[in-house]
Amino acid sequence: MTDLEQLRERVAALMPRVRTELTELVAIPSVADPRQFPPEECARAAQWVVDAFAEVGFGDLAQHETADGSMAVVGSRPGPDPDAPTVLLYAHYDVQPPLDDDAWRTPPFELTEVDGRWFGRGAADCKGNLLMLLTALRALGDDVPVNLRLVVEGSEEQGTGGLEDFVPRHPDLLRADAILVCDTGNAAVGQPALTVSLRGMVNVVVHVEALPGELHSGMFGGPTPDALAALVAILASLRDADGNTTVRGLDHSQTWSGAPYDPETFRADASIAEGEALLGSGTVSDMLWARPALTILGIDCPPVVGSSAAIVPRASARMNLRIPPGTTPEEAQAALTSHLTGAAPWGVSVSVEIEATGSPFSADTGGPAYTSMLAAMADAYGRDPVLLGQGGSIPLCNVFAGTYPGAEIMLLGVEEPLALIHAPNESVDPGEIERLATAAALFLQRYAGR
Repeated sequence: MTDLEQLRERVAALMPRVRTELTELVAIPSVADPRQFPPEECARAAQWVVDAFAEVGFGDLAQHETADGSMAVVGSRPGPDPDAPTVLLYAHYDVQPPLDDDAWRTPPFELTEVDGRWFGRGAADCKGNLLMLLTALRALGDDVPVNLRLVVEGSEEQGTGGLEDFVPRHPDLLRADAILVCDTGNAAVGQPALTVSLRGMVNVVVHVEALPGELHSGMFGGPTPDALAALVAILASLRDADGNTTVRGLDHSQTWSGAPYDPETFRADASIAEGEALLGSGTVSDMLWARPALTILGIDCPPVVGSSAAIVPRASARMNLRIPPGTTPEEAQAALTSHLTGAAPWGVSVSVEIEATGSPFSADTGGPAYTSMLAAMADAYGRDPVLLGQGGSIPLCNVFAGTYPGAEIMLLGVEEPLALIHAPNESVDPGEIERLATAAALFLQRYAGR
């Protein structure tokens, strides 16, 4: 029996324990928002992480309070050779709120198997990744030839930046040659992938004011400027007839050079009906990972029920602009602000409030850690991995890159499109935990021989 076959067998034998422990962890509603869930639940999850990783050899585990009040679990496990490379393992124990309980087919905080998948909030994002890492380390036992460091944060889903603040203030605690950010996923079940590109973002609220107060639409409608109509005109200028985002001053022509995203697969993943158009003049991959994309998140204006025959004096809209690598948040913020104010019709007053910004990220894939991981994934899955982009933002990756400029940063995880992370009915395919645990174990073995 080959070493790979033996490792597969050890991982497979651990899968019943994976289910038992993931059941325990999913049952902890660790939503890092005290307005919705008691903070004691996050404390329980953090302690669970401490106890579990202490069992696999992390002897100096400690909980560090971050600037946003959450707790980050930090520890290390020295390897047999101090000169061997150091690998930092990252994940998070907090989860999204369940959102609409009635939309769940199973209880959100009770791991439930349906058609071979395990359902529950956090089953994939990101508690499934914690079990993947634990399984890889348990399968290796004492045969871990690298030095390990660990950080598991407790507020990633809230985006409050606790760990982003913590890392540069404590650089020696987490310094590493390779960083595994276990918070993304594969192209599909059974198709391994590394995420090498993340879009940044700019969130703004645009406010339009046309009148001091409401006016009767019968007496004054016609020549009087209407704030809601002006807002609609401004928002309409942000897309063309094909659905391309058209913020003046931003490049909208970039193309994606990595693995393509098949349009029909995308339709199925996004539950888009056959007759509905896919937006934009580029490929699905171009539109998702290489070009700016603006989404209108909400509008403040009179609701339909209760509205009166009056001209609306003020209206606002909140929007999210995703930006690809090569565009800075500062450039995007300036372009969007200029576009919104410049598109204002009829002399109405427009102001733009900046809510949040985040930088895009592009990984350097030419180092020994990437070489080792790609080979490990190919062996574990029996097929070559692909390099993907992701439309979301993970600001921590830029903090890691700035704090540890020589480190190779790899984004991977047990998620895939069917996991429905952040939505009701989140689930994980247990085969993804098993295969990725095998790949992670192989990587840790092989990377030491770089």
